[in-house]
Order: sequence, then C-alpha cells, then structure tokens
Amino acid sequence: MGILTWILFGLIAGAIAKMIMPGAQGGGWLITIILGILGAFIGGAIGVYILHWGDVTSFWNPRSWILSIGGALIILWIYGMATKKS
Repeated sequence: MGILTWILFGLIAGAIAKMIMPGAQGGGWLITIILGILGAFIGGAIGVYILHWGDVTSFWNPRSWILSIGGALIILWIYGMATKKS
C-alpha cells in the first residue's frame, strides 16, 4: 500500500509544489506529476531513513503531506537548476 500512497500523494504534492514554487522550470502538467511522484518517494525516504517519522502512509496524516510536498519541492528545485539556461 505504501507505493500506491506515494503515487497518490505525488500527484497532489507535485501540483501543490508547483503552486508554491512557480517558475520557468519548463515541462507541463505531466512533468509536474512525475516530479511530484518522485518527490513523494524522496520525502518518504527522508521520513523513514533520516527523520524516523515513518512512511508516507495515511492520506490524513499531516506528516505525510509535509514529507510529500517537501520532497516535491526539493525535486522541483533540482529540476529547475538542472534545466536552467545560463
């Protein structure tokens, strides 16, 4: 159930992260969704291995939202830096 939850959180977290960090990262809604899913995986890994908060498991758990959106923001920032024109 954890992977499906990460994907669901990723879909939503990607959209929220894009609203929080708008910019010219390029890509459209599909890239935002993919980055959100990757961010939810990264946020889940940070929660499990670094913060020891547990996994992204419950839709109503505030920690899960913080981890998912935080991970999506990190991935969105990295993607923006990688695709930035110099």
